[in-house]
Amino acid sequence: MRILMVSDVYFPRVNGVSTSIRTYREDLAALGHTCELVAPEYPHRTGPDGAHVTRVRSRGVPRDPEDRMMARGELRRATARFKRGDIDVVHIQTPFVAHYAGLELARRLAVPVVESYHTYFERYLYHYVPMLPAGWMKALARRFTLSQCHEVDAVISPSRPMADALRAYGVRTRIDVLPTGLDPGRFVAGDRMRFRAARGIAGSRPVALFVGRVAHEKNIDFLLQMLVSLRREMPDILFVLAGEGPALPHCQELVRSLGLEASVLFVGNMDRDTELLDCYAAADVFVFASRTETQGLVLLEAMAQGTPVVSTAVMGTAEVLAGTSGSVVVEERSEAFVAAITSLLRDPVRRAALSAAARVDAAGWSSRAMANKLVSLYESVTQVCDVTPLSSARHRSVAATAENPAA
Repeated sequence: MRILMVSDVYFPRVNGVSTSIRTYREDLAALGHTCELVAPEYPHRTGPDGAHVTRVRSRGVPRDPEDRMMARGELRRATARFKRGDIDVVHIQTPFVAHYAGLELARRLAVPVVESYHTYFERYLYHYVPMLPAGWMKALARRFTLSQCHEVDAVISPSRPMADALRAYGVRTRIDVLPTGLDPGRFVAGDRMRFRAARGIAGSRPVALFVGRVAHEKNIDFLLQMLVSLRREMPDILFVLAGEGPALPHCQELVRSLGLEASVLFVGNMDRDTELLDCYAAADVFVFASRTETQGLVLLEAMAQGTPVVSTAVMGTAEVLAGTSGSVVVEERSEAFVAAITSLLRDPVRRAALSAAARVDAAGWSSRAMANKLVSLYESVTQVCDVTPLSSARHRSVAATAENPAA
């Protein structure tokens, strides 16, 4: 099968969408399928992309310096080389410029189009446009999502709670729940002491870790404020924060204002195949409190390294952690986190048991199995969808009918 993915983000921009795209592309190739990718060019990008990747000139996004907006004209020229018969299905990965470019291309090639819904936008947009009332942004996010979901032949949700949220919006398009799996490289054992030695962390010092985009919606403020109480129980605790993002200056200032400089280490982004594995392995516990995750891949990555997890269970994280034995699920209350972390770190026998269980939990999330399911989805929409090029008018009609069944 020949797949064309279109995305507004990809490496070197580090986030869950980039990871999902790379993981699926590698597994699709291993299964004998061709997966083209069209994605933005980034300033100062180094290293080759490999085969079947087309980069498009882009510019910065206001209030979000990590992200890029592809130039529409150049994007059209980049996709113009694909002719009818070259592609079997278009897979849109993000809802911005890529969404409209993917739709346009699918109509021109007369092929079905699917879209992954990676981000819970009603909880996301307010942090980036705070000057507007939160209620307005929530309503805008819902209408925006509803309209886009009705323009495609199938929607992929990384978790059941996210799919349920889309149905609650009124989405009538087919929704398949298909999480991103873990590639075999995530299970390669990291070097605990190499990471600690490189950063001057004593081998016996207790380390709590957060890995992820440093963004307001990740609820890192809560973890830092919780650390104030945790430090009273464990004065030598070190909180390692791995990642970068628009909220990094804010978090650094919050650390200073709370007097936590000696207890927090910011380490930025790291190479996923080497240093990041060491980072996970160096931690004694992984902590997480995001309210907006559609899946929560970092939880699985931590467990694959045998690092027990203490986390809330909201949206996608609830599905990832359901039934796991290598995690402790708590409410978003500082005292609950502190009690769970101190109990775990003061009991090496229990921590070792959770570590072993975490590896078993993660092993059930094979990326190859997920890729096979994705191929089945592609094949089914190709077989059942009317692949006549869809007009904008038809898409508007479908969306309007879904929003107002009486129309």
